[in-house]
Amino acid sequence: MTQRGLWFEEFEVGAIYEHRPGRTVTEADNVLFTTLTMNTQALHLDAEYGAGTEFGERLVNSMFTLSTLVGLSVAQLTMGTIVANLGFSEISFPKPMRHGDTMYAETLMEDKRESKSRPGQGIVTLRHVAKNQHGDVVAVAVRQTLVKCAPSA
Repeated sequence: MTQRGLWFEEFEVGAIYEHRPGRTVTEADNVLFTTLTMNTQALHLDAEYGAGTEFGERLVNSMFTLSTLVGLSVAQLTMGTIVANLGFSEISFPKPMRHGDTMYAETLMEDKRESKSRPGQGIVTLRHVAKNQHGDVVAVAVRQTLVKCAPSA
């Protein structure tokens, strides 16, 4: 049997999915992601600069936080069943991620509807929430995805 995400019909509005294990973010993760994406923001790369900010240290790139949040949900929800990521209607970062923080994710299935233009597919709205090891919310992302319906038997 091959691991897969959920078919359109298997998504239940109101269901909450907890994604485990969590992911501990290292300094190397942050520096690699930041440089790979050409983000030269000193707050992510320059320790001396970071020490002089209100945070007292460098922070994890928020795009890494977002990418990891969505990534933590893939195996359980969309592995092999997603057609396309349609977009995000909300993204926020209430608290920063720091080197050494562990991210835990959960997803609320907010809404779903069959696609009007793509038979055999449906649109699912997912509210992803990331918390650190202290339970602080570090990211929220509401995402619309196009997923496959279950194959006919």
